[in-house]
Amino acid sequence: MITGATKGKVDAIWQKMWEGGITNPIEVISQLTYLMFIRSLDEKELEAERMEQVLHVPQPHIFPEGYRNAYGAEIPGEELRWSRFKDKSAQEMYRIVSEFVFPFIKELGDGSAFSKAMESATFGFPAGKPSLLEKAVDGVEGLLAEFDEHIGDLGDLYEYMLSKLSTAGTNGQFRTPQHIRNMMVAMVDPKPGELICDPACGTAGFLISAAEHIRHNYEANMTSQQWDCFTGAKGIDPQFSGFEMDQTMLRISTMNLMLHGVDAPDVRYMDSISKSNTVRGRYDVILANPPFTGSVDVEDIDKSLRGIVDSKQTELLFVALFLRMLKMGGRCACIVPNGVLFRSNSKAYGQLRRELVDNQKLEAIIYMPSGVFKPYSGVSTAVLVFTKTDAGGTDDVWMCNMEGDGFTLDDKRDADEKHNDIPDILNRWANLADEAKRERTDKSFLVPKQEIIDNDYDFSFNKYTKTEYERIEYPPTEEILADLADLNRQMAESLAELSKMLGGGCNE
Repeated sequence: MITGATKGKVDAIWQKMWEGGITNPIEVISQLTYLMFIRSLDEKELEAERMEQVLHVPQPHIFPEGYRNAYGAEIPGEELRWSRFKDKSAQEMYRIVSEFVFPFIKELGDGSAFSKAMESATFGFPAGKPSLLEKAVDGVEGLLAEFDEHIGDLGDLYEYMLSKLSTAGTNGQFRTPQHIRNMMVAMVDPKPGELICDPACGTAGFLISAAEHIRHNYEANMTSQQWDCFTGAKGIDPQFSGFEMDQTMLRISTMNLMLHGVDAPDVRYMDSISKSNTVRGRYDVILANPPFTGSVDVEDIDKSLRGIVDSKQTELLFVALFLRMLKMGGRCACIVPNGVLFRSNSKAYGQLRRELVDNQKLEAIIYMPSGVFKPYSGVSTAVLVFTKTDAGGTDDVWMCNMEGDGFTLDDKRDADEKHNDIPDILNRWANLADEAKRERTDKSFLVPKQEIIDNDYDFSFNKYTKTEYERIEYPPTEEILADLADLNRQMAESLAELSKMLGGGCNE
């Protein structure tokens, strides 16, 4: 976790950007992202130079001997490096970065996810305020100097920046809280070499959590081929894939992954539920928090999705999409609005629930409190965990009611470790055999498939939980009335006594 002092540095840079006229939070993050990337290129170049000195073997270099921009102007390659321009005057720094460095990074990795995402990127620092770029460069330098040896910490820093997307609710880009993502990732346990996708990736949070899970649990025993898959080396299927319809989010997600050691992810611009998405049976793991609201043009929905669920509601179509994109035996953990669990006024909702229970292997439903997505939204949600089989396999479904996630459930979302069910949820998930012994009065238990069928495929937690009522014995009515009469008498006597005392005081 990053310290309060580091957060203070981020806030200070943010304030300077705001004062300089860059007030859109996404634009602030985009511009700081470019600066962080430019600095990271110089760090990689320095590492290559150190390796050459130690090994006496030529290493691949990032910066060319010279660089010519689209207007024919030339500059020595060394001048593109962060360490060379960061101490120049504001005017000269602005000229070098805007005319040469920024065009240079847009051309990096020809054909890669990063270069494609950068095609429409713009340099957002105003020409009339070169001092703003100078302040931002100084701020980023002071911020990142302490992170040069700790890529994980740099990821935490970037996550903090992303948490400042306070306009996400109005822009329709909800960030799934990191602790919720980590819980979902732990439940499906992605492994080295498995292909992982988020078809509604946003800032790539789920892919980042999956990458960190793999590093933490499997790094020591990963083969060179598995590392190539992890980083996205050429000729190897990249382990991490994401689809997104917002170009700004694409750039942020690509940078976010690169900062976490995923050099060449397969992140692309795509409307996942449209006919343009032809991916089938490709991924081992899907992790997602797809859009909850809205509908799409029926004519543009791929027919294979309508075959699973006949609807134009995005929350249903995305779950159908996950089934189509998974390999046989592939695993999914996704967030859905509570309406998916019980709505009966639309045939499509019941159709999807039947699909998961009868034709796939529905394994778990985690019911989350409504405050998880505050301050963006108070919608009630749940996590579905299932495996694609196309031949059934649902036996007992684990249902778990999360009452707290470690944070207050109001708009402030302050830390509240006393009400954190997540560690217990993961412990129970890892010991499902013990769940069969739990009573229906507990917060989690197993429900047989047949019972779900008998309840017309209703996934509501309250449909299966048992409420215990405590019997309270009250006195007879006559006794209660007598007590009330006595209380009235005492009150009247007290008021009479008080009135007498007040009257006596006035006579004196």
